[in-house]
Amino acid sequence: MYKLRNSPEALRDLERLFLDVIDVSQDFETATKYLGDIKKKIGEQKKHPKTGTRLLIGNAFTGYYFVKYKAYLVFYRVVRNEILVMRILPEKSDYKSKLI
Repeated sequence: MYKLRNSPEALRDLERLFLDVIDVSQDFETATKYLGDIKKKIGEQKKHPKTGTRLLIGNAFTGYYFVKYKAYLVFYRVVRNEILVMRILPEKSDYKSKLI
């Protein structure tokens, strides 16, 4: 099984996501559950990380994989025995410019 590690940017993204959900829902419990659910989704990749969707530019693989959770995309790289979560971004954002 692979180890999971978050980049500093991913940790900031999680904090921002949490605050956004609190802002919309006006409910701490809802935001806490949402954050837990997205972390669980990421954790599911620990057994088979390369089953995530490959991020391509044209036909070229960028080295990023991603999984979708509701309106967010979780971008990660697989390095040796680790999954490095790089960013957690809204699906409707210009995420390619933030990654490449």
